[in-house]
Amino acid sequence: MIVTLTANPSLDRAILLEEPLRPGEVQAASSSREDPGGKGINVARVAAVAGIDTLAVLPLADGDPFDAALRATGLPARRVPITGHVRANLTITDPAGTTTKLNLPGAALRATDRSALIAAVVAASEGAAWLALAGSLPPGAGDDFYVDVIAAVRGALGDRAPRIAVDTSGAALTAVVAEARPDLIKPNDEELAELVGSDIDPDAAPDEIQRIARELVPARAAAALVTLGARGALLVDADGAWVGTPPPITVASTVGAGDSSLAGYLLASLEGAAPPARLEKAIRYGSAAAALAGTQPPRPDDLPTGEVAVRTLT
Repeated sequence: MIVTLTANPSLDRAILLEEPLRPGEVQAASSSREDPGGKGINVARVAAVAGIDTLAVLPLADGDPFDAALRATGLPARRVPITGHVRANLTITDPAGTTTKLNLPGAALRATDRSALIAAVVAASEGAAWLALAGSLPPGAGDDFYVDVIAAVRGALGDRAPRIAVDTSGAALTAVVAEARPDLIKPNDEELAELVGSDIDPDAAPDEIQRIARELVPARAAAALVTLGARGALLVDADGAWVGTPPPITVASTVGAGDSSLAGYLLASLEGAAPPARLEKAIRYGSAAAALAGTQPPRPDDLPTGEVAVRTLT
């Protein structure tokens, strides 16, 4: 089973424009959609439509409009009651696939909410193979929230604790790699460079990205799945490093593509796949998500069939 925690869920509203975005002007939109989102929700939805037992943990007030959208997906979820409603995020995509996002901060967590959410994750993690802690943190959570979640899960379950993947950024990710040694982190190249206090060229070669990742792997994280957008992704663990390039697709929306990449990696891990195959599936799922509008979870039938070229780095 895969368990996810989404501490800062969002109701994702996606708008597709007929022409490139023109700030300050009135424009026509060709379509719109609304999806329950947040990184952990997105990962869980991908895993669920792939037929994997999944449980999404999230803070959610009684009567929040987000709950109707979440229930419509059929995703199994454990809701921790809080005060305040889920935020709304707006994504605007033009015909070329260029995406503009507006993200709100989310409902604040009180100290009692924070403790209840951690307890819910510990209970949900019993018997799970993976726990994915994904997304930004809401006001009141504190930068060390994921550190405390990891400590609580490992402290309560010991050898029975699931492997833990973390997909976040900024101070929350810095705290995790400094104190918690997760089994997997999923930064993009800019987030990776920020973690180690290094500048990185947007077109940096995979060998350079691997060198930066080696400052963290395996000492502070057992593995790193580094997403590179249209250039693919790179996987680094204690035994090696691999880079893969995506198949050709027509981009509809990049929102949720990284979340789907993480889900693809976890699905391949549950299948017992070797690291290169995990990377390949991560790239296929990320590409499939980018070819779908909004934050729809790609199904196995949505995966592109083109070649994903994976090679070993020295």
